[in-house]
Amino acid sequence: MLHNNFSSFLLETGTDEAGRGCLAGPVTAAAVILPIDFKNSILNDSKQLSEKAREKLRPIIEQESITFAVTHLHPKEIDEINILNASMKGMQECVLKLTQTPEFIIVDGNRALNAKLGLKNTFGKKFTKAEIELLKSIPNQSIIKGDSKYLSIAAASILAKTYRDEYMDKIHEEFPMYNWKKNKGYPTQEHRDAIRKYGTTKYHRMSFRLLPEQLKLDI
Repeated sequence: MLHNNFSSFLLETGTDEAGRGCLAGPVTAAAVILPIDFKNSILNDSKQLSEKAREKLRPIIEQESITFAVTHLHPKEIDEINILNASMKGMQECVLKLTQTPEFIIVDGNRALNAKLGLKNTFGKKFTKAEIELLKSIPNQSIIKGDSKYLSIAAASILAKTYRDEYMDKIHEEFPMYNWKKNKGYPTQEHRDAIRKYGTTKYHRMSFRLLPEQLKLDI
C-alpha cells in the first residue's frame, strides 16, 4: 500500500519523469500535490499499470490534486545538458509551475531535486535568480523506487507517462516509419532498424547511441 506523505507537511509534492531511456522525443516530467487524505486503490507506479489503467487515472489525478504540472524537455536541450540534468531540470520546472508552492518535495530516484540549478543552457527555460533561490529553499528528499512507495510520486509518474505517450502519438503522424505510436521512442529493434533505413529526425537525441554499432552517425 502506498503512503500519502513522507514528511509532516500538508503541501508535499511528488515528482517523477518518463522517457529517460528513449532515443527520440522529450523527457517528460511531472509534479503533483495530492490532498493529505487522498485515496485510490488502483494508483501505483506507472510501469506497473496497463495503458488503460493509466488513462483512467489521469483525469482523476488532475481533478483531485491540489495542483499539478507537466513539462516536456526536448532533444536539443537533452543533447546540450545531458539526460540526467534534463530530467532533473524538467522536475524543477514543474515545481515552479505549481499554483501553490510546495513545503516539501519528494523525488523518485537517488538525486536531490535541487542538487544542480542554474545550468547555462542555450535551449529551453533559463531560471531566474529568484526561481533558483525558491527551489533551494524547499526541503526535499530523493527516494529510490519512490513511485512504488508514495502516492504523489506515483501520480506524477502517471501524468509524465500519459502526457509523453500522447506527445509521441502526435509526432508519429509526422514520421510514421519509426512507429513511435507503439515504441514511444524507446530503443526497440524496430525503431533502430528504421533509423538504419531512414536516418534521423529532429526528434532524435543525437547525443545518444542510436545504433549499437554507431561510431559516427551521418546527419
